[in-house]
Amino acid sequence: MLYSTYTSLPFEAGIDEAGRGCLAGPVVAAAVILPLNYTHPLLNDSKKLSKIQREAIREDIKRDAVSWAIGEASPEEIDEINILQATYLAMHRAVEALANVPAHLIVDGNRFKQYKEVPHTCIIKGDAKYLSIAAASVLAKTYRDDKMAALAAEFADYGWEQNAGYPTIKHREAILKEGVSPHHRKSFRLLPEQLPLF
Repeated sequence: MLYSTYTSLPFEAGIDEAGRGCLAGPVVAAAVILPLNYTHPLLNDSKKLSKIQREAIREDIKRDAVSWAIGEASPEEIDEINILQATYLAMHRAVEALANVPAHLIVDGNRFKQYKEVPHTCIIKGDAKYLSIAAASVLAKTYRDDKMAALAAEFADYGWEQNAGYPTIKHREAILKEGVSPHHRKSFRLLPEQLPLF
């Protein structure tokens, strides 16, 4: 059973990201403010849900949330400032886009870069403990999966509609055969034998 809130404040926002370990595409973050005492029979860490469940729950979150927003950082920004800083940037953009100013942020993981004057708490495996973080994980993953599927229509060889840019065998074989696309993170180890470019 996931907890409704960490602080019991009315505008507590949960934050999570998707795509940090990918070789291509943006890193995406979501911020979600749920109503106090919110419940949902299936909402959980997006990794524990099937694709069909995530798609259905995404619509519930959008309907039920007090406020929700998506932020992203591009492959170019990832290459310029590194994946950790780009993840913080995507998270900050998501919080900035919320319709309500959050009173507190609860962030999945053990590190976060302070956003303005808003207090925050980092929670390891928070997406399996708090509903708002789980909701953020669902929105971030489904948004990013849709984006990578759309990019796959133009760059079909890499299999992004299935691997979402993660380093699968098919993806790396395509990089070896077709080369690097404009959406690849050139600072990443795109092939096992390749050294980082920075």
